[in-house]
Amino acid sequence: MGVKVQERATAGLKGAGAAAGERLPSAPRERKPALAALAVLLILVGALGATVLVMRAGERIEVVKVKQRVTAGKKISDSRDVIEPVMVAEDPAIKYVRWSDRGLLGKYRAVSDIVPGSLLVGSMLTGKEGLAEGKVVVGLSLKEGQYPQGLAEGDTVSVYHVGSDAQKGSGDKPSGSGSSADRNSGNGNAATGSGNLLARTAKVQSVPSGNKDGFGGGGLPVTVVVTEAESSALTQAAAAGQVAVVKVPASAG
Repeated sequence: MGVKVQERATAGLKGAGAAAGERLPSAPRERKPALAALAVLLILVGALGATVLVMRAGERIEVVKVKQRVTAGKKISDSRDVIEPVMVAEDPAIKYVRWSDRGLLGKYRAVSDIVPGSLLVGSMLTGKEGLAEGKVVVGLSLKEGQYPQGLAEGDTVSVYHVGSDAQKGSGDKPSGSGSSADRNSGNGNAATGSGNLLARTAKVQSVPSGNKDGFGGGGLPVTVVVTEAESSALTQAAAAGQVAVVKVPASAG
């Protein structure tokens, strides 16, 4: 009798232990591979976009820089003496002339004066031939004393009729040796106190480098851009060698 009671007790303990070790069943986790893939894709797209922005911000291009002054209406040479390549950050809002396109410069002219150090952009050039409407080019042969030292392309000058025939011509007379033109004549070696004003604001289109009267006694060849109304009297005076030029501020007149 005692043995049976002990066996029952042992069986009860084993049953209790087995029940205590069992776990309740849990619901399986729901996996969403599509969402996980979308998250990874968004991360990659964001990283790629940031990389592109950084690369574009640092992208540089080779463009044309002008080394010498180019006057309005003249073509820009592709010579290394006139232009050089420089690297700049690319900006879609600025239409730079790329160095690789420098061979096309001969087809265009400067819209206005281009100063040394300028980066060439499309708006500085035009495909139109010739000068602005109402403008003409007149050639002068100036001797020493008829032009200021340092005369250069792009300078603005006043042109006077000087010499024995000056008083016979027509035109506005300058106010004398104290005029603004004389005060801006540099070293004053272009005497115009008794001359007639032929062109108040002529633009020097070309002048030989060096600016010296050493051309076989023929004088310094200079071409100037003037209005059609000024060209007749100026041409007659120039043919007689009775012309002097005085450098004035570009805003004169």
